[in-house]
Amino acid sequence: MKKENKKVAIIGTVGVPACYGGFETLVENLITDSPIDMVVYCSSKTYKKKIRNYKGAALHYIPLSANGAQSVLYDLLSIFHAVFKGYRTLLVLGVSGALCLPIVKLLFPKVKIITNIDGLEWRRDKWGGIARKFLKFSEKIAVKYSTSVVSDNQAIADYVHKEYSLDSTVIAYGGDHCVIKPLPNKKNNYFFALCRIEPENNVHLILKAFENSSEKIVFVGNWDNSSYGRALKLKYSESENILLLDPIYDLNKLFELRSECKAYIHGHSAGGTNPSLVEMMFFNKLIIAFDCNYNKATMEDKGMYFACSESLNGILKSNIENFDGYDLKEIAERRYMWSVVKSQYYNLF
Repeated sequence: MKKENKKVAIIGTVGVPACYGGFETLVENLITDSPIDMVVYCSSKTYKKKIRNYKGAALHYIPLSANGAQSVLYDLLSIFHAVFKGYRTLLVLGVSGALCLPIVKLLFPKVKIITNIDGLEWRRDKWGGIARKFLKFSEKIAVKYSTSVVSDNQAIADYVHKEYSLDSTVIAYGGDHCVIKPLPNKKNNYFFALCRIEPENNVHLILKAFENSSEKIVFVGNWDNSSYGRALKLKYSESENILLLDPIYDLNKLFELRSECKAYIHGHSAGGTNPSLVEMMFFNKLIIAFDCNYNKATMEDKGMYFACSESLNGILKSNIENFDGYDLKEIAERRYMWSVVKSQYYNLF
């Protein structure tokens, strides 16, 4: 494919091939069959085998971790390397490296900086006071010095407008890559949940609701990565109706679990548009989500909502057999196809 006369650097992710999260999956889809010359910055801490090109994009490795305490320096080095190598459009995913943006704009005033501010990261429960203040300040700098700001959810865009008097561009995530074959006409007698095991994802509320129910749930997550997860695993692993599984990255196995469940439980309460929710909307299933603005914006108020374990338990006791996810699937096919998402980003470049 002949490339356009554009050079775009993608900064702020672990890298590609995607093996981590939503941003990485976004990048993998952006570079696939892209008409634009791109470089993706990757963490050499994650990729022991350092390939130089992937799906038409150049890869450059930074010898730091993309997450945790090193993420700020990782992003800073990536940004400066990109501009000194002649890249004049930067897609920055997250705000960790935003402190250098005033310098970049001063030295390279023609550089176009497009920042996806990533779901109000500073509000997440996992951060302490100092980290929250730093991330909030970084968000402010990113919004001020970016050429364009991307919000992944209308609720995030509303916040940006209210907080900074700025109109951001709403671009969500795609999810159609998870439907790897035709959906089977099959429904097993279990609910399904999939997430990182963190308090803000309300895992404890979900499991408590099923503790007081005869309904079965299959719950996939990184149970051993935190004291929170380990405590829940210890408490509920012997329950006959609760099956706790370790992370699954095989799309075939995930397709089977998603396509054959009775309904999907989504407990996320922070972070804008969640990729796992968007992906599940393609499976024509009822989704029962935590009651917050982000989830309602993603699902256009369709589906069902819970605010506590008692309200979720009430839904479990109700007759949900007459509900399906047809409306959600229609929304997904209208808003969350990767072809749509890619076009929106390319238009910004």
